[in-house]
Amino acid sequence: MSSHPGPDTANDSHQTAETTESTVHSTTEDLSHKGSTTTGFDATEPNHVILLSIDALRADHLGCHGYHRDTSPTVDRLSADGIRFSRAYSPSSHTREAVPALLSGQYPSVATTDRFRRNAQTIGHLLQGTTARSAGIHSNPFVSEGFGFGDGFDHFDDDMLAGGHWLTALAQRAVDKLRNRHYARAETVTNRGIEFLQSQAIEGGRPTFTWLHYMDVHGPYEPPAEFRRKYVGDRVTDAEAAQLYKRAIAEPDSLTNREQQRLIDLYDAEIRYLDANIGRLLDELSRLGIRDETLIILTADHGEAFGEHGYYEHPRFLPHELTHVPLIATGAGVRPRKAIRAPVSTLDVAPTVAEVFGVEYTGPGRSLAATAARPDPDRVVFAQARGEGEDAGIHRYAGYRGGSVAYADVDTETGERTFDAGIQLSLQTNLNAHINADGYTVATDAGRSEGGEAEWTTGDDAEDDVAHRLRALGYAE
Repeated sequence: MSSHPGPDTANDSHQTAETTESTVHSTTEDLSHKGSTTTGFDATEPNHVILLSIDALRADHLGCHGYHRDTSPTVDRLSADGIRFSRAYSPSSHTREAVPALLSGQYPSVATTDRFRRNAQTIGHLLQGTTARSAGIHSNPFVSEGFGFGDGFDHFDDDMLAGGHWLTALAQRAVDKLRNRHYARAETVTNRGIEFLQSQAIEGGRPTFTWLHYMDVHGPYEPPAEFRRKYVGDRVTDAEAAQLYKRAIAEPDSLTNREQQRLIDLYDAEIRYLDANIGRLLDELSRLGIRDETLIILTADHGEAFGEHGYYEHPRFLPHELTHVPLIATGAGVRPRKAIRAPVSTLDVAPTVAEVFGVEYTGPGRSLAATAARPDPDRVVFAQARGEGEDAGIHRYAGYRGGSVAYADVDTETGERTFDAGIQLSLQTNLNAHINADGYTVATDAGRSEGGEAEWTTGDDAEDDVAHRLRALGYAE
């Protein structure tokens, strides 16, 4: 399997996405060349910040990015009421590297160890010593307490036995197994976030940072029936949907066109379901009386593939489908403006939050407020992915600038670098410099099993639950 799409394919995928956006949003202006000093984004205004990260959400399946289905009416309104960064990229293509980078504002090689444990300070650490209270609420085992991601947060609920609310999690796991559920649904994550805001922002009168990570769009795609009916014509049980998803990963060539479309239909239904729950969250913020003083940042940890390059899901490659993510800032301090097309990275979230709360951030990210003030069309943002299995000795890199992309593979045993042919020389130079600065080109056996997969290490109380969840999500056998 090719490490990356060929250069023509890569350019075509970028061009297609941007053509779609420009066609659907004919009023969208490219502000990256205006040199505007009017920010539209005052980071001193918010009292509260909510970071909504959505697992496996492709940007091009949202209406505000030109998608043909009405999958995201709530998110589209957030985009219209705020600032959409239309060329936003994740620093990696899978959760184990992308979320640590998002939370820390550091590239994956700095943010995690070879065992994918947290290796850098997160936003929670940055806010320690301030009056702000922080919370992380989700159900993704790869960024659980067992991997060190609870450290720094004042409140951390990873839906695992070793995390907060372990009695609730224990009961939930028993029910989940009976209902073929693999993660906490959007209703649950939202409710827990509202409970935190009620106790801290309302009753405690404190500024807050709340990170809610939603798993609903991640496979296996099992949307509730009322949302499934919007796009899925055939009757598909959850068990059938899960089996189709697993086969798509294991035997991608076996899927018919109809089965491929069924996966997309189920995926879109999950987006619409999640979008409805984001709407419910907004309603709850209004009910609590804090919506007007809350900055909301919405993004994804990575995208999802549907056979474009011969694979499904989100393996460790870096094509546009896996790294181009939504990034929207809206709410307190943000004035509505047309989309910003200068390249940005989800690394930019951490310095944005740091700016809101007046704390120091040091890293490669750039505050979104600063980008809103002066977009840089020549900025190059990067992504990384450590290989796995037979490619465990390969590190993949990508650099994005405007509508162009450069790819490189690095053999960590020999140091040999292979760049895709046909890329712009200047962009290849930028990417080469990033690889040199990254320094992650030395082979290591730490944290790898005999099969080449990275091992996970957790506390004894969480190990069984983490392993069960990983198997349910299709990550481990």
